[in-house]
Amino acid sequence: MRRTLSHSNPHAKTLLMDITHQDYQVQYDEAAATVRCSGSFRLHGDEYKPVLDLLTQAADARPATLTLDLRELQFLNSSGINTLSKFVLQVRKHGASQVLVQGSTRFPWQEKSLKNLQRLLPALRLDIV
Repeated sequence: MRRTLSHSNPHAKTLLMDITHQDYQVQYDEAAATVRCSGSFRLHGDEYKPVLDLLTQAADARPATLTLDLRELQFLNSSGINTLSKFVLQVRKHGASQVLVQGSTRFPWQEKSLKNLQRLLPALRLDIV
């Protein structure tokens, strides 16, 4: 797994964080206040810590709306769903940002599983297309 922290423009204040693995990728674009996840997450327990850390850092930036784009995430196991739940509970506790979760009907698990996040954070906006 490769974790990078890079600036796309040395004069810009925009931060881009990236976790790249052969099976998945997580990117945080601070300028767009968007975390994009793609591929397949088949990790276990503590292996999700870097992903949760990245999500937490994105929320700590306190954008008005933080978008979690999962439209290209083909698979997420129960440990991954637990990680997203932990993240949503952190946001609820700190109440700093509106959260928008984007999903896709191409992956049937998303519609069923992502709706449960709204139970943890009723203000969460869910957009599944």
